[in-house]
Amino acid sequence: MDLFGDLPEPSSGNPTNSSASLYDSIPASSNTSSLSLYDDLPTQSTPAKSTNIPSLVPSMKRKSEGTPCVIEKKLKSVKYEIDSYLAERQGEREDMQDAHIIIQDFTSEIPDLHPEIYRVSLYGVFDGHGGIRASRFASQNLHKNLRDKFPKGGIDIVERDIKKLFIDAFKKTDDDFLKQATKVKPVWKDGTTAILVLIINENMYIANIGDSQAVLCRVKDSTTECSAVPLSVPHNPSIYEERMRIQKQGGHVKDGRVMGVLEVSRSIGDGQYKKLGVTCTPDVKKCSLTDNDRYVIIACDGLWKCFEPSDSIKFVNKIVEENKDKDVRVGKNVKNNKYDIACNQLANEAVLRFSGDNVTVLLLAIRKCR
Repeated sequence: MDLFGDLPEPSSGNPTNSSASLYDSIPASSNTSSLSLYDDLPTQSTPAKSTNIPSLVPSMKRKSEGTPCVIEKKLKSVKYEIDSYLAERQGEREDMQDAHIIIQDFTSEIPDLHPEIYRVSLYGVFDGHGGIRASRFASQNLHKNLRDKFPKGGIDIVERDIKKLFIDAFKKTDDDFLKQATKVKPVWKDGTTAILVLIINENMYIANIGDSQAVLCRVKDSTTECSAVPLSVPHNPSIYEERMRIQKQGGHVKDGRVMGVLEVSRSIGDGQYKKLGVTCTPDVKKCSLTDNDRYVIIACDGLWKCFEPSDSIKFVNKIVEENKDKDVRVGKNVKNNKYDIACNQLANEAVLRFSGDNVTVLLLAIRKCR
C-alpha cells in the first residue's frame, strides 16, 4: 500500500453505493484529474499539536437530529474523542501572519446532515506570507465554503464527493480573496498556505496546499514504539511535478522559489503568480482512526523548519511521559494537561531553535471512548 492514499478525483456521474471500483491510483503529489482508490495510511504514526476545546456535543438546532434521544445515540456512536490544543508564537517576525480554525462540532453548522453522519469536526492552520489578509480571510471563509458545498446524502456519497468538496471550497475561497484583493490600490499581494483536517465519523480527511504539514503519532502493532506517519505532502517548487506545472504555464523556479521569490507552489492568494502555475488545488488524503493512534500535529513550516516529523514525535512523547500524572478529571471528561504542556513546549522549542518564522502548532489528542 502506498504511504499516501489520495482520495478519488471528483466524478460528475450518478451516485453509486460503492466508489472503490471506479478509480485508478494517482501519485500523491499529482495535480491532475485522474482517479484513485480510497487508501488508508499504513499502521504507523505521526506527531500533533494542542488547544483545549470542550468535547463534542452535537447541536439540537439541526433538523436532521430530531429528539434528544437521537443526539444521545450519536454521542454514543463516537469511538474516538478528539481534544485540541493550540500554541502560537510570533517568533522573530515583525507581526503574526498565521491563522487557525478549530470547530469541534461542525455538525451544527451543516444543514440537513444525513443521520449516518454522527460527527463532523474541522481543524486547520494557515501560514500567511506578504501580510495577514490572506490567512485571516481563509480562516474566516474556507469552512463556510465547505459547509455550503457539503455533500447531501449518506456516508458513501460523502466519501465519493469529498475530494470535489475540498477542491471547490479551496477554489471559491481563492477566487473570493483575489476579487477582494484587486479592488484596492495597491493590489494586495498576500498569500497563504492551508492545511485542514476534517473528521467525519471515525475517518480523517486531510487537505493541504503549501508547506504546512500534519503528522500522526501511531503506535506500531505488537510494540509500544511510536512512529510518525505523514498525513500531507508539502508543496514546494523544487518537487518535479510542481516545477513541471509551473514551467508549462510560463513560470520558472530559481533557488527553489517560483520566479526566485515564492517559496510554495500552491497557495490561496498570490494573484501575481496564479498565471505562472501556482494553484489552489489541494492534495486530499484519507486516514481511518485506530486504537493505536495517539495524536496529530498540524503545524506551519515555522515548526517544520527545525523539526523532522519523527523528531517532533519524540519531543512530544517525552513531554507527555514527564507530565503523565497531570491530567485532571472534570466530571466525565479528562483534561489532558500533558498534551497542553507538550504543545506549548514544542512551539517554544521551535523558537529556541531559531526557526525565524511565526510558529503555530495545533495538536489533536485522540482518546478511545470507553
